[in-house]
Amino acid sequence: MKIVILGAGISGHTAALFLKKKLGKKHEVIVVSPNQKWNWIPSNIWVGVGKMKVSDVTFDLQKVYKRVKIDFRQAKALSIHPEGNTQNNKSFVKVESTLSETKGQVQTIEYDYLINATGPKLNFSATEGLGPEAGNSLSVCTSDHAKETWDHLLNLIQQMKQGLTKTFVVGMGHGLCTCEGAAFEYTFNLDFVLRSYGVRDKAKIIYLTNEADLGDFGVDGMHLQHAGYTIPSRVMAESLFQERDIDWVLGAHVTKVGKNKVEYTDLEDRAGVIDFDFAMLLPPFTGVGLKVYDKDGADKTSDLFAPNQFMKVDANYESKPYEEWSPEDWPKTYQTKYPNIFSIGIAFAPPHQISRPRKSKNGVLIAPAPPRTGMPSAIMGRTAAESIADMVNGKSNLPTKAASMAEMGAACVASAGAHLLKGSAVSITMYPVVKNYKRYPEYGRSLVYTTGEIGLAGHWIKTLLHYAFIYKAKALPLWWIIPE
Repeated sequence: MKIVILGAGISGHTAALFLKKKLGKKHEVIVVSPNQKWNWIPSNIWVGVGKMKVSDVTFDLQKVYKRVKIDFRQAKALSIHPEGNTQNNKSFVKVESTLSETKGQVQTIEYDYLINATGPKLNFSATEGLGPEAGNSLSVCTSDHAKETWDHLLNLIQQMKQGLTKTFVVGMGHGLCTCEGAAFEYTFNLDFVLRSYGVRDKAKIIYLTNEADLGDFGVDGMHLQHAGYTIPSRVMAESLFQERDIDWVLGAHVTKVGKNKVEYTDLEDRAGVIDFDFAMLLPPFTGVGLKVYDKDGADKTSDLFAPNQFMKVDANYESKPYEEWSPEDWPKTYQTKYPNIFSIGIAFAPPHQISRPRKSKNGVLIAPAPPRTGMPSAIMGRTAAESIADMVNGKSNLPTKAASMAEMGAACVASAGAHLLKGSAVSITMYPVVKNYKRYPEYGRSLVYTTGEIGLAGHWIKTLLHYAFIYKAKALPLWWIIPE
């Protein structure tokens, strides 16, 4: 049989390696990705402050796939045809080559099983003037973006050494952004690097976020036990911001980014303007815009994709108020209405946010989108791969594995400064990712398995995880024993 995986990020790449390991030579695994480089995105923040190079966080996919006998196609996915066409009932996808020598050529690839792991489109255009292409703000979403960010930062540091003062804005470039954790990490690494260069006194740092509270992180915050007390993550985060002398603006929806000026409105409909010398603002995400066609060529995209262009899976997409949200709303197997199509990682459509959605008085939705990166993405990749392997091998007609975010724990180490002796990181564990008030009535999560600590050991752990996960992604000996 032939299994096609669209996308080679954390979830798609993980799925590909486990599928090949389980299915061996008997079945074909094909990975389609527009990029030839694999990027360990969590470490891009270190590229963005000059602590790592692009080559430290990327490697060539073709070399790895050639060694493990996975067919790699460097191409952009265009459309899915689950029913085939009038000439052939075989399911297929259409892809467009991104190789320089064949760029633009469209190819058809048949499949028996399909995994959509295309990840997000970085939707900078959602906010006027946002992003590196507009030239007004910076990003760490890709390794190249992060390198450009470091180049700008280094230039400003040189100016600050001459006595000039600078204002830095870090955070969310839209009211519906996700990845607040990445902005949090970059904020504190920026602070650390400026201190290491001896220019922190020449800098004002402002954290601009769509979170209603610090420490929300798009997961509705956490409650942590310390010294016999139970405290919200907001308290821990506020203490850290105050300790590092970092200002913050909460509940913000950025409406425009100009040259050295960001405009926003907040939950109280108050308009704000911040003049800056440096802005690293993350974009909102959408799906990549895949189309779906039936046998006769009719557009059926809405059957498989939500309006935000993420793929609908085995979730409950019924619209209902926050008070009626349930852990059972979240998908378990990531199988779509077509039994041979799955969607994982950022590519799947969540049923709703995890944090309480909030609107301003004028009706502007300002709500962090649910994070689905890192550990959860990798777990989904392995889960889908194991289910498909069992289905291919005839063990079951249905998915055999499940990984609901409402039943899944997650660990995150958020860097707060990269240095083997002076660095620090916030080490967080959380269970479950999606709050479950039926099981944990008071806080929605276990206080035993939801923890948070900050210190030098966290930096050592994050550094170790960086090298461990790249080792695993390169499919080096015994890679599969490294947990997701």
